[in-house]
Amino acid sequence: MVSQEQRRRQLAREKFLRQQQRRTAARRKTHTRNAVIASVLGVLVAGGALSFATGVFKNDDKKTSAGSEVSPSATPSKASDPCEKPAAGKVKSLSWKKEPAVTIDKSAAYTMKMATTCGDIDIALKASAAPHTVNSFSYLAGKGFFDHTKCHRLTTNGIYVLQCGDPTAQGSGGPGYTIPDENLKDKALKDGVYPAGTIAMANTGQKHTGGSQYFLVYQDSKLPPSYTPFGTISKSGMTVLKKIAGAGESTGQGDGAPNATVVINKMTVTKS
Repeated sequence: MVSQEQRRRQLAREKFLRQQQRRTAARRKTHTRNAVIASVLGVLVAGGALSFATGVFKNDDKKTSAGSEVSPSATPSKASDPCEKPAAGKVKSLSWKKEPAVTIDKSAAYTMKMATTCGDIDIALKASAAPHTVNSFSYLAGKGFFDHTKCHRLTTNGIYVLQCGDPTAQGSGGPGYTIPDENLKDKALKDGVYPAGTIAMANTGQKHTGGSQYFLVYQDSKLPPSYTPFGTISKSGMTVLKKIAGAGESTGQGDGAPNATVVINKMTVTKS
């Protein structure tokens, strides 16, 4: 027969084991979260297709501009969609085997306009610092590659970005070619932070694997300097981006399709 003292010791051992199991699980969860944050903007390239990684992020305050707050709803409804219906037309099925030759004037100023269902987002491009990237966007925009495509992912925890540039709207599309990384030592990237107003390339997490997918940063986001920053979003463009972020994302977990119907009706790149 088990004595009272033996029973007390047995219960104490069981309690200790449960505590150890919880601590081990917590350590694994923390390790996984850190690994995901480091790689969240990677996209998987296979046969020219891109797949944007998913993950769990630390909660944080949201901002409506560089320094002011917004609060995307954790469980927003489709009634909160602030955007208009897309223009008539459909996504073109286009693909190329290799990167187009660089023909832009590296000393000139270029502007990209995303005419979206939520408003225009104007971006000053960094042609001299990221000539391959700017040239690729100029080429693709001229071919109508981005027209009628959806911005398919909004992240509202840990990092704060809207991702676009995938003709499949599933995180698995691209132009069929990749471009080299550029401008990774941009002075704007300080202390491992991509500042609000940055547009940068998504990639696999490996070198020189950017395609057509890119992300727009609406709040300072801590990321490794591995994603080509190639432009700066205008003040009016940031207002549009904040409106999209304010509508939240579809999962309520901080990482999913935006509730706002963000469709690029027309993309243009202009030399000035």
